[in-house]
Amino acid sequence: MKKLQIIMLVAIAVVIAGLITMMQDISTYDSIASARNKEGKFVHLIAKLDKTSPVEYDPIKDPNYLSFYAIDSLGSKTKVVYLNSKPTEFEHSERIVLKGKMQGEVFQCKEILLKCPSKYKDDPTQQMKQLNTSSSEANTPATDEKKY
Repeated sequence: MKKLQIIMLVAIAVVIAGLITMMQDISTYDSIASARNKEGKFVHLIAKLDKTSPVEYDPIKDPNYLSFYAIDSLGSKTKVVYLNSKPTEFEHSERIVLKGKMQGEVFQCKEILLKCPSKYKDDPTQQMKQLNTSSSEANTPATDEKKY
């Protein structure tokens, strides 16, 4: 074999190994029930914070421990333990994406992504102010008109 052919085979092997490694990190969104069936495997959950259960977070005692209960869209509930600081506006988030592994009945979370569409919606009072401002401008005569 020529050197060029050997180099090409090695390069192809490296690319294939890289793709296989990256494929292990790819995950689909699962429900809590399917995550329980895949215990120990990395999964993504879409859920919402169960506001009827307490959120355990004491930054003075342990700033890297957050525990709460999450409910998925099918109504399943699980305890979530996140060994990091609590995300800002965590309680105000409508939906959360949890990345981690199910260990028994507890979801060991490695990363939390917050979904907060209310942050991006227009405030109704702000909309009314803008509407009133634009309608009052339309009713007032223009003062910049040039007189010839």
